[in-house]
Amino acid sequence: MKDKFIPLHIALMTVSDTRDISTDRSGDILQSSAEKDGHIIKDRNIVSDDHAKITDQLRKWINDDNIDVVISTGGTGLTGRDVTPEAFQSVYEKEIPGFGELFRMLSYEKIGASTIQSRATAGVAKGTYLFALPGSTSACKDGWEWILSRQLDARTKPCNFVSLIPRLNEK
Repeated sequence: MKDKFIPLHIALMTVSDTRDISTDRSGDILQSSAEKDGHIIKDRNIVSDDHAKITDQLRKWINDDNIDVVISTGGTGLTGRDVTPEAFQSVYEKEIPGFGELFRMLSYEKIGASTIQSRATAGVAKGTYLFALPGSTSACKDGWEWILSRQLDARTKPCNFVSLIPRLNEK
């Protein structure tokens, strides 16, 4: 019997001091890509570049049994206001270091050494996957197409994130 597609419930966060829903092109790309692949967007929010506000939103979604995955865009750079990785890391139970490494490796093919400025990161908290992508539309498109669309598909072999969901809260 072939594995079947399992739609996941996804929450999207755009971290920005300047965007609103009408100008959030990166959030639009993530939403349309996830929905096109068959996933369900359960919530979408724009949060300012503020550690406490980011972690508050993450905790809300982590504690929501109807959210399987959180994907953010923005705030992963090196400027003083870029605090998304620190906020995400403060709620992780387990980090997925390979996500950022793979993102930068694949991104290197397109933008060369400039990829070193990306602090894309991922982890797990309370059975919820958390992914933080850079804010550019290209980075969101690439992160979805190259990594997330495949790892959030139960049919991907030899392994995928979906197959682990029932076991994420094991003790």
